[in-house]
Amino acid sequence: MRFNVAAAAAGAAFLVGGVNAEDQKVLKDESSSSSVAESATKSTPELPTFTPTKLKAPFLEQFTDDWETRWKPSHAKKGNTGDEEWAYVGEWAVEEPTVYKGMEGDKGLVVKNPAAHHAISAKFPKKIDPKGKTLVVQYEVKLQNNLECGGAYMKLLRDTKALHQDEFSNTTPYVIMFGPDKCGHTNKVHFIFNHKNPKTGAYEEKHLNSAPTAKIVKTTELYTLIVHPNNTFIIQQNGEQVKEGSLLEDFTPAVNPPKEIDDPKDKKPDDWVDEARIPDPDAKKPDDWDEDAPYEIVDEEATQPEDWLVDEPQFIPDPEAKKPEDWDDEEDGDWIPPTVANPKCAEVSGCGPWTKPMKKNPAYKGKWTPPYIDNPAYKGPWAPRKIKNPDYFEDKHPANFEPMGAIGFEIWTMQNNILFDNIYVGHSVEDARKFAEETFFKKHPVEKALEEADKPKVEETPKSPSDLKFLDDPKKYVQEKLDLFLTLVKKDPIEAIKSVPEVAGGLAALLVTVVALIVGLLGAGSSPAPAAKKVATDVKEKAKEVKDKAASATATGADTAKDATKRATRSQS
Repeated sequence: MRFNVAAAAAGAAFLVGGVNAEDQKVLKDESSSSSVAESATKSTPELPTFTPTKLKAPFLEQFTDDWETRWKPSHAKKGNTGDEEWAYVGEWAVEEPTVYKGMEGDKGLVVKNPAAHHAISAKFPKKIDPKGKTLVVQYEVKLQNNLECGGAYMKLLRDTKALHQDEFSNTTPYVIMFGPDKCGHTNKVHFIFNHKNPKTGAYEEKHLNSAPTAKIVKTTELYTLIVHPNNTFIIQQNGEQVKEGSLLEDFTPAVNPPKEIDDPKDKKPDDWVDEARIPDPDAKKPDDWDEDAPYEIVDEEATQPEDWLVDEPQFIPDPEAKKPEDWDDEEDGDWIPPTVANPKCAEVSGCGPWTKPMKKNPAYKGKWTPPYIDNPAYKGPWAPRKIKNPDYFEDKHPANFEPMGAIGFEIWTMQNNILFDNIYVGHSVEDARKFAEETFFKKHPVEKALEEADKPKVEETPKSPSDLKFLDDPKKYVQEKLDLFLTLVKKDPIEAIKSVPEVAGGLAALLVTVVALIVGLLGAGSSPAPAAKKVATDVKEKAKEVKDKAASATATGADTAKDATKRATRSQS
């Protein structure tokens, strides 16, 4: 019988996870192609190119080259309620983002200094009067260094003759403040509007209740505020609605004051009784009530445990402690070893002198108090009478904001490189959305892809041997099958043979192949070729290694099975 040494060697190599030279070349070529494809997938996505919009609106800003003709930094000093004053020294620049750049040539207004006060504004070509119209305010914020403490909101400034950009500050009157703000536990998207009292002419800030949470990320975020003439509003983040409500119902203080108020002159009568329950005046302490009885008494029935070691102290000198070599009895005094718990006491009920324990006194009742009863003189809770509110008014159209003459950013922040871009202030929800389609919705997916690529890579979960195919990766296929077989052998050798029969059969075939190789070589009557010798030697070593692993796994599996049986027995007892 003729024996094909090369075929046997190839088969044996397959069984131990190896591949022959031709297969190695095919797998190498496939691996190379896969690597190239994977590299292409992970490469930087192609950036869309910025193109100035052709949309029209009362105010559109994309920070093109002529931006300095509109935007003026403030040089005012910011006043405080105390003695402190500070100036707006924060610098501004217009530049492309340096983190997750999502569009080529798209520049924005950037806060350049950390821990500084910044103020800058731009006047509208003509005042914007939202009376009877929908007001849409939209802009992009990019927190390139995140935001731990600071604001990134905008202000729409009231149109007044005193509106000077050089003196724009925290005291400049504004109509609406909108945008993200975070510091400590505060993290919200502000929506504040100033409302004019029609009776007094005074302005009061109205703050949105339950404001939505700001997204503190390094990608560009789009913030949109829509206020309709019917006093309803919508806040969107990245084009998705996150808050809706009413100017008349969702702000504090409320736009309109209450019609009635408590009469400040009304006082509670001296004889008004507002105690609903009182101690029963007719109740008397029972004769057998002993207020002096102690809470605990000695348990006279207790007896000393039989194993109690009266003559053994609870603590003894540490037998392992040694006197320090530098201890001087004359200067330091007599050396006394530290004490440790007496080990004899741990094995019995206790050590040292035994005394009877305390127990709760069954006669204890504590201090006597009379029971409570309903108060027959109770008149109910007192409240002042209501009178008409002299300051009452009703503004049915708070959405008719006062005319606005400029937009400004007046912020303090601990992080720099906050970028503002693509600002829309107008009256068209559709145009604001189109504007976002030209800008935000083109670059945001790119930025998200860059952000995802920047995250630490989690190792890909290996395929289960049942999912892996031999032609996908022969070497890995055999290795995975062998690992599964050895894992199952530890738990149940019989189940391992049933679940992965190809490995069990392969191990047997491997040994047969080795024997066949040796017999075939000896039967040839001549010395085998060096390559065949090496293959035979490698196969024998692999076979021994696999056999040892299987034997070890079987032994471990048997021990594990015994332990499992013991644990199960204990758990059932």
